[in-house]
Amino acid sequence: MAGETTTSARPEASAVPEACSTPVPAESPGRVFITGASSGIGAALARRYAAQGAVLGLVGRRPDALRAVADALPGQGHRVYPLDIRDRAALQAAARDFLAGGPVDRVIASAGISAGTLTEAPEDFAVFQAILDTNILAMVATFEPFIPAMRARRSGVLVGIGSVAGVRGLPGAGAYSASKAAVRAYCESLRVELHGSGVQVVTLAPGFIATPMTARNPYRMPFLMPVDRFASQAVRAIEAGDRYRVIPWPMAWVARLLRLVPDALYDAVAARRKRKPRIGRDPE
Repeated sequence: MAGETTTSARPEASAVPEACSTPVPAESPGRVFITGASSGIGAALARRYAAQGAVLGLVGRRPDALRAVADALPGQGHRVYPLDIRDRAALQAAARDFLAGGPVDRVIASAGISAGTLTEAPEDFAVFQAILDTNILAMVATFEPFIPAMRARRSGVLVGIGSVAGVRGLPGAGAYSASKAAVRAYCESLRVELHGSGVQVVTLAPGFIATPMTARNPYRMPFLMPVDRFASQAVRAIEAGDRYRVIPWPMAWVARLLRLVPDALYDAVAARRKRKPRIGRDPE
């Protein structure tokens, strides 16, 4: 269940865009804006879309890592925006800059963080807030500036990256599970709001994906999938206009079964599950 143990760092750089420079094929599939593009799922999706000829707008919190991803991509005209997506003003300035270059066809809200949390620990409140702000409110802020233009064109796709962790609450991961459950409900609400407008909303729910984000998980991760394989399947789901897709497919069956398990049985089993470390407090 894709996530990252991280601190709640504030913006490290302004949203001043930078251009990258290699040739782009004439048969470009469009322009794609991706948050969380400096590593993991976001970077893999950037590679996949760039290989298909897309022009990309890439958002990430770590300037050096973001530029390294962008510099390795084929194509030209890509823009990079080093910023913290919790900074709504900087995020929307980046969106306006990318929109100024032409219509945007895909917006992928991939940025997300995760950490162990305990409600009883007052010091974890800031971690709860950072996770919810990043995983759900920043997704709203990511989609917000693109919707009017997509409505006007009656075309475009908004993609929210959720997680199988949002299907049932996981012990010690209240913030992350709550944020990913919120992603599914929010994207479903948005999909219904935009019904008939020509704008599609796709929710992707990764299972365990092999990235730096999951490297610290201290438990077995069934059906662990390489990130580039995930990106390939994710792009197919996006281009097919799937409303909701769990990747990899065996985790879709796990998710369905989890919804059917009675609460008493789920509680007894889940309570024994190993937990993600809390920031700076639990051993790795």
